Amino acid sequence: MEYTKPSDPTKLNPPLNTAHVDRRVPINRVHMIMYTIAILAAIYHRITSILASSTFVEASVLWSLLVSDIILAFMWACVQAIRWRPVHRQEFLERLPDRVTWPSLDVFVCTADPHKEPPVGVVSTALSALAFDYPAEKLSVYVSDDGGADVTLFAFMEGAKFARHWLPFCRQNGIKDRSPEAFFSSGRCCGGGDEDKLKMMYESMKTRVESALEKGSVSAVLASSETQEDEHIFEQWKDFSRNNHPSVIQVLLESSKDKDVAGHVMPNLIYVSREKRPKSPHHFKAGALNTMVRVSSVLTNAPIILTIDCDMYSTDPTSPHRALCYFLDPAISSDLAYVQFPQRFQGLNKNDIYGGEIKRLFTINSHGFDGICGPNYVGSNTFHARRALFGSSLQCVNANGQDQIGSKIVLEKATEVANCDYEAGTKWGDTIGFRYGSLVEDYYTGYRLHCEGWKSVFCNPPESAFLGEAPKSLNDVLSQCKRWTVGLYEVGISKYSTITFGVRKASLAAGLCYSHYAFWGFWSIPVAAYAVLPQLALINNKPLFPQPSDPWFYVYAYLFLAAYIQDMADFISYKGTFRCWWSDQRMWLIRGLTAGPFGTMQFVFKQLNISTQGFNVTSKVMDDEQSKRYDQGLFDFGVDSPFFVTLSIAAILSLCGFAVGIIRNGMVAEMFLVAFGVANCWPIYGAIFLRTDGGKMPDRVTARAFVMAALILAIGCVGFNV
Repeated sequence: MEYTKPSDPTKLNPPLNTAHVDRRVPINRVHMIMYTIAILAAIYHRITSILASSTFVEASVLWSLLVSDIILAFMWACVQAIRWRPVHRQEFLERLPDRVTWPSLDVFVCTADPHKEPPVGVVSTALSALAFDYPAEKLSVYVSDDGGADVTLFAFMEGAKFARHWLPFCRQNGIKDRSPEAFFSSGRCCGGGDEDKLKMMYESMKTRVESALEKGSVSAVLASSETQEDEHIFEQWKDFSRNNHPSVIQVLLESSKDKDVAGHVMPNLIYVSREKRPKSPHHFKAGALNTMVRVSSVLTNAPIILTIDCDMYSTDPTSPHRALCYFLDPAISSDLAYVQFPQRFQGLNKNDIYGGEIKRLFTINSHGFDGICGPNYVGSNTFHARRALFGSSLQCVNANGQDQIGSKIVLEKATEVANCDYEAGTKWGDTIGFRYGSLVEDYYTGYRLHCEGWKSVFCNPPESAFLGEAPKSLNDVLSQCKRWTVGLYEVGISKYSTITFGVRKASLAAGLCYSHYAFWGFWSIPVAAYAVLPQLALINNKPLFPQPSDPWFYVYAYLFLAAYIQDMADFISYKGTFRCWWSDQRMWLIRGLTAGPFGTMQFVFKQLNISTQGFNVTSKVMDDEQSKRYDQGLFDFGVDSPFFVTLSIAAILSLCGFAVGIIRNGMVAEMFLVAFGVANCWPIYGAIFLRTDGGKMPDRVTARAFVMAALILAIGCVGFNV
């Protein structure tokens, strides 16, 4: 990566990017001071209440609330580090062409299960990257098939043929969404004469791939085609199993040889399936990415790497240009590890009932991180400096010219570095490459890079640069969050803990920023406490909070209202709506009652060497009925899941407390909290009492919830009245 000399050496080149601090920072800092005073006052009041308690049960309940409040205070302090200095950036793409020698770019697309991640969708994602507005001879797309599925290779062989027509079509017609799946399903018409022909080609390809997936055999599809020239490639799959197979590397497009139908050079397209053996650890996605780093070092060795999820396609073919506005900035490039784009999602229903946008994680907090050490790595839409993954100096596995990538000797070397025992006795996954030791390898890798002194920047253009698919099944959403919770604990409670190692190696602010995520599961303690104790107190007429006649009442009211109002203001200021914010905060409570406690238990079991569930791929497939309910904004509870048992218990307790509170009409704070819980549980009541469709609460879940809620109520009545 180099700058060309300016034509007039007396004039400095104009900047490629600018950054400014959020204008709300002074307001945020004043609020921090006021809120801190209120927190300390509330904790003081809680302690004095414990000392004045007359019974053991009363003291125990107040102690539980004190612990919950301290956890909330800690998590609030971590959030304030994120709010301390949010930064907003702007890039100037028009200043690039005359001053840059384009660096090579390697794109990594990872997939793991063709039944949960449809191969045609993965191909569309790869095609959107192949169609970047970037010199074709400098662009390479690698596909990591960690499921070792012959149908995935078949899909990409078909995709390589289609790419010869698709890439020139996009260039000639100025298409922005260069994923064929997204383009053809959108109903948009570009007016190009070849559009109908191209759509027929795409549908034919899609039918062939889906037929192979349905039949479970590529050979059956090839046998019915006019040519069987590629059939020999799939012979090696005869003895394959998902977790026991050799390395397979196929160069499907080679820029030194292949051209599209318009005569232009094609980018490289390489399929990689690393070796897997039952007794060799594979480290999930991080292991797959490290294999890609090594294989690409042998084949193309680009200084910049883009990691992109298989369902997260490009909607802006100039996004690499935006990244270069930072990598080519001499003021920040020397210690720049990666440029992070936000994850944004298509197809979310009107009010985003499952909080699938995850606006705070992927956008709001990333601006906050950017003012401290740079945004955390979120696993997709990230342009990495290869040298950052190798430490302070770049140490490649091998380096060859691009015209050699299809040669026998180079492919043999690439296959060697994809073997499962290659990393044995090395620093891979520790100080080299993507880091091992956590199910959330993206978070952990970004964190460790920041602790090593590297920086990152957040690039958030006005229009989406990438769009993806968020889980649209509540059970899938919560299962994904549970996996995140386990992975975050694996960082937070380790020798690399964010609260010790992070504070020491990065900074106090950076350590607190990362701690906000590392101890995400801690939210479940106060959420569970406030989902049970105020309800039991209301039913048993035992106040836990001061009444409005007591000045302390207003301290607690301020803490609740100020936190929620600030959160709502943040959300809406980033192009959110009130109803989407309501869905987002409701999902925060739901995660606190489901993914948090179950993830915590799974982490504890894992530390005790008790067998637990490992990494699971989130399904990208939904049936028609599920899709219809989601589009209508109806929660889908149609799975017999333990998640839904805990949610139903909390909903029943809140409803009982609310009914008693209405009759007694006395305890204001407790009544408010219970009413707030009832409002958030409204979809659960509908699923239990009103709905008859496939998304209603299963009868077995409802029965278990009522029994357990009754047991809790009985224990509460005995305990509060001892």
